[in-house]
Amino acid sequence: MKKILLGIGLSCLINFAIGQVPERNIDELKIESQFRADKGAYPMGGISSEDAKEALSYIKTRERDDWAAGWGKVAEKYIAQAKSSTNTKEASLAYRKAWRLYYMAQWPVPNSKGKQSAYDKAIAAYAEYAKTLTPELKVVKIPFENKTITAYVRMPSNVQGKVPMVLAISGLDSRKETVAEGYANILEHGIGLVVVDGPGTGQAPVKVSTTADRMFSAVLDYMYKMPEVDTSRILVSGVSFGGYWAAKLAFTEKDRIIASVSQSPPVHEFFSQEFLINNTMGNREYLFDLAPAFINVFEGANSVADLAKIMPPMSLKTMGLLDKPAAPMFIVGGVKDTQVPISDLELLARSGKVPNYSWINPSGGHLGREIKGWTDPVILNQIIIPWEVNFFKNYKPN
Repeated sequence: MKKILLGIGLSCLINFAIGQVPERNIDELKIESQFRADKGAYPMGGISSEDAKEALSYIKTRERDDWAAGWGKVAEKYIAQAKSSTNTKEASLAYRKAWRLYYMAQWPVPNSKGKQSAYDKAIAAYAEYAKTLTPELKVVKIPFENKTITAYVRMPSNVQGKVPMVLAISGLDSRKETVAEGYANILEHGIGLVVVDGPGTGQAPVKVSTTADRMFSAVLDYMYKMPEVDTSRILVSGVSFGGYWAAKLAFTEKDRIIASVSQSPPVHEFFSQEFLINNTMGNREYLFDLAPAFINVFEGANSVADLAKIMPPMSLKTMGLLDKPAAPMFIVGGVKDTQVPISDLELLARSGKVPNYSWINPSGGHLGREIKGWTDPVILNQIIIPWEVNFFKNYKPN
């Protein structure tokens, strides 16, 4: 009887919260989307104001396939341009624009037929664009539990000897394509890159669960067999929910990685029912559908009520990891983050029994970002990559 009453109470609380923090309606969503496109703000980076305006003009409702169709219609023009162009650079740029638009069409997750089709087209467009990249981007298939992990590998040019590596993990709504694109500048420092989708996203073979990090252990197994990799210098980096996995790997894989970079990682409070109800649902820092996106990526989740039961055991504190030895961590975030509480970052910074490092933007939101100034590319290229380069440079194996 007590469990039944608790369940009823939780359902009532969730229903009340839904009424208190509604998602943006279609008009609000279109205005906010255009504003972010005009500013180059997340998740519109790489999409021109003009393309956003055209795509949004086709969208009349919040229905998922309507959203996908609007962005996809603009993407199709660039696909046609790319296919008809005889200039390699022009075709490459057109494929890149098409990929970004198809990515927006499936945003935040491909949880409808139209969005899934857009995601498939985004992968195809990116594959065409990637053919023109130098250094080469390789697509590798890593065996994993009778499935495969699809990863992108890029190695720096003209480097003698074995190469230090970053294993980069995407977040809830980013994809390995966006991460690979953003991280490209690290190659010029003689550092290689392996990029994978986080569990439950993109082409990942498993959904989010308390044991889903085993897929990253399989990726590390693969990296240890790559003859060009310096296995004594592998660093893991994750963004947002990918930061959670990077943080967890600092503990579970401390003997195979030298450091972990976690950007706005969920750690403990984030996974509580209270935070889910008060902060995740209807979150306005997020463009739209944050709770539905989490429902899509968690194993066994079909509703917010399911999330309220599934998420608490994901806490790294509840798992008992935070008091254990860990690899050094670099923790990045913003004080005004409404998606992941700053208390989670502070808790992680005090964990692991080794000195940790941090960069916290006092006026930054999620990932430490701001609309102007500290944008995602600026934080990555001026804060994270320089820290990683310096850490590799000064690291001395035991």
